[in-house]
Amino acid sequence: MSEHLHIERDGGLLTLRMHRPDKKNALTRAMYAGMAEVLDEAERDPSVRVVLLTGGEVCFTSGNDVADFIQAPPSGLNSEVFQFMRALFEFSKPVVAAVAGPAVGIGTTLLLHCDLVYVSRDTQLKMPFVNLGLCPEYGSSLILPRLLGHARAAELLLLGQAFTGEQAAAWGIANLALEDGAATLNKAREMAQRFLQLAPSAVADSKRLMRAPDREQLRQVIEEEGALFGQRLRSPEAVEALTAFMQRRKPDFSRFS
Repeated sequence: MSEHLHIERDGGLLTLRMHRPDKKNALTRAMYAGMAEVLDEAERDPSVRVVLLTGGEVCFTSGNDVADFIQAPPSGLNSEVFQFMRALFEFSKPVVAAVAGPAVGIGTTLLLHCDLVYVSRDTQLKMPFVNLGLCPEYGSSLILPRLLGHARAAELLLLGQAFTGEQAAAWGIANLALEDGAATLNKAREMAQRFLQLAPSAVADSKRLMRAPDREQLRQVIEEEGALFGQRLRSPEAVEALTAFMQRRKPDFSRFS
């Protein structure tokens, strides 16, 4: 288990927290593998009824640790990042997300696979894939145009335009935008605990029915995106953009807005 993941149990509620504050919770291969392991174990453990996913009250995640990613780019569906994607995609129990501060790249796209999402008003979400010579991932190229319409999805995916927590709530990406990170985490925990009062099999069946339409198409899109993402990581465009990104002393994600 990665040292940058904190796990807490409170009855049937399992809280999975990304905790790498000095790197704005940038995700490494070890963190992806650890999160996949936690979700897989929670899936098998009948005492776990709901999972709360958070980065704390200040930062959700700044996305992939670029240096770690370049050192060993994902080369197939068995890579750590795809292990995490699969674990969250297949998770049958409710997942509630509490998001504050930066939510970059997969920090935004993973929210599309959670059941309830609560964000702080100052949350900055963005998907700067094209800006880094890459392509959308985790089903975002299918989900976002359907959810937001092509025009708005193009701004977010093709231009990497940033958007706020309030916009995420207004557009249906999040359930509610709250005053700050503390209020967001408290609200997410409150809503997660409500699942503890419900019949777990009824919740699981209802989640499965809600997600059943076009599920196989979404699975295929995720795999296609993943294969192309891996190819693009090795492209001259991506190598140049990612190298320039790493050379900046303090990454400024606003350049992708």
